[in-house]
Amino acid sequence: MAEEGDDRVQTPTVSPYEEAMEALSSLITKRSRAFSGNKGDNYDSLFEYLKVLELDEEAFSKMKVIHVAGTKGKGSTCTFTESILRNCGFHTGLFTSPHLIDVRERFRLDGVDICEEKFLAYFWWCFDRFKKHSTDDLPMPTYFRFLALLAFQIFAAEQVDVAILEVGLGGRFDATNVVQKPVVCGISSLGYDHMEILGNTLGEIAGEKAGIFKLEVPAYTVPQPDEAMRVLEEKASRLNVPLKVAPPLDVNLLNGLQLGLVGEHQYLNAGLAIALCTTWLQETGHLGINYLEQTSSLPEHFIRGLTTASLQGRAQIVPDRQINHENSEELVFYLDGAHSPESMEACARWFSLAIKEDHRKDTGNQHFDASRSSDEMVRTVRDDNFGKTSTQILLFNCMSVRDPQLLLPRLMKTCANNGVHFKKALFVPNISVYYKVTSSASAADDYQIDLSWQLRLQKVWESLIVGEKADAKTSDILLEDVKDDVEKNISSLENSVVFPSLPLAIKWLRDSAKQNQTVRFQVLVTGSLHLVGDVLKIIKR
Repeated sequence: MAEEGDDRVQTPTVSPYEEAMEALSSLITKRSRAFSGNKGDNYDSLFEYLKVLELDEEAFSKMKVIHVAGTKGKGSTCTFTESILRNCGFHTGLFTSPHLIDVRERFRLDGVDICEEKFLAYFWWCFDRFKKHSTDDLPMPTYFRFLALLAFQIFAAEQVDVAILEVGLGGRFDATNVVQKPVVCGISSLGYDHMEILGNTLGEIAGEKAGIFKLEVPAYTVPQPDEAMRVLEEKASRLNVPLKVAPPLDVNLLNGLQLGLVGEHQYLNAGLAIALCTTWLQETGHLGINYLEQTSSLPEHFIRGLTTASLQGRAQIVPDRQINHENSEELVFYLDGAHSPESMEACARWFSLAIKEDHRKDTGNQHFDASRSSDEMVRTVRDDNFGKTSTQILLFNCMSVRDPQLLLPRLMKTCANNGVHFKKALFVPNISVYYKVTSSASAADDYQIDLSWQLRLQKVWESLIVGEKADAKTSDILLEDVKDDVEKNISSLENSVVFPSLPLAIKWLRDSAKQNQTVRFQVLVTGSLHLVGDVLKIIKR
């Protein structure tokens, strides 16, 4: 699908996919996330880019878009929504961000990442077309804008019945917001995040998210704080948007099954997804019954969609197969990309419950009994199956635009309230760099990085431990000390360690697990979806 006259020269040592990743990397700007472009500069140029791709209003109309914004839960809501409609028999397209291992994760067709062959064909068709038509007034689109435009091209060409679009950042000026007539819009839970771009109050943040509302297009949200809800209602009123609050899913409607995505907060997201799907089916002429008003049952297709939905990096449990043998689990990673105060608390609740469940045969899709109390969950520190004592480790990083004084206390306090106390906290830089996109097979392992941010995180953690230790009942397990002379850049304190790279931290965890074979190491990886993706790259190699 490349343009005629394409003068790209194939380099024998570089695969076609790596070549595409290099081209995509060239679209990444090195500006901070708070630069003016993220506040709407040149937003109108997105419509010019659509003309270059020959995508008009009719193309979007055929996609029958569901558009979802929010601070937390929007990715899960989109995943539930896609799974429900796919199980109803529709040809689905799902665009989400960020990716964890491979950029193709962002583009899912019928629940599966787009294949490499199709991705390359669509990628170069769009890239070369933009390059051919670029001018001083219309330069190459930046990284995320290009990915959103690529998603539109893929979904239009693949003639999907429904395109579910997750907003990347904010809403009003997000690249996905070029869709002028979605079928239905959703706003998931709102909280404080990206304040350097979206505003310092919940009202300001809500105003940016409500920017996806379109004239008379129905919209749903979940129960919100009063300040946020007032703004959503005001914005909806101006556009004559019928805005409704979707109730959380009643667990009894699942006929004894469990949601595919784990965590109490997922019942909010599932409820929103049900509302979006029901309205989409009604608006597109596929449904005459309002399932929102049925409180006794859900359609079988809805239940199947909700219970089979899957999303990497959210409440995901992955044993480290490099050192684990047969049914034993010496080292298990609990991955959740929480990065806001509210999601950090939800992550801590999930982890506290999940680590006390018996890890039997299937550790890839864990479900716990929400009816059991936290006290009951944490009463036992012995694993009956393997006679191992469990110890908990935190592996953490977050972006420097976020405040660790808001994140780490919520994490520690919620875990402590559930009887969980971390033996060590490990702070690492991400492997992923923000100026280069890599394929799953070519992650950058070695590069020089400033550790001052990780040292600050460590300082915050150590100060929190001083107060937490008074009440903590920590394990007697002795971990191998991390010696400063092992690696000159390692900063090791009593309760935490800063490693100069993630591979070194993983090596230390693996070595510790091998040397303490009566111990099950349960490692919570959180604070950043990029960190979660980097860990997955290493442990799935």
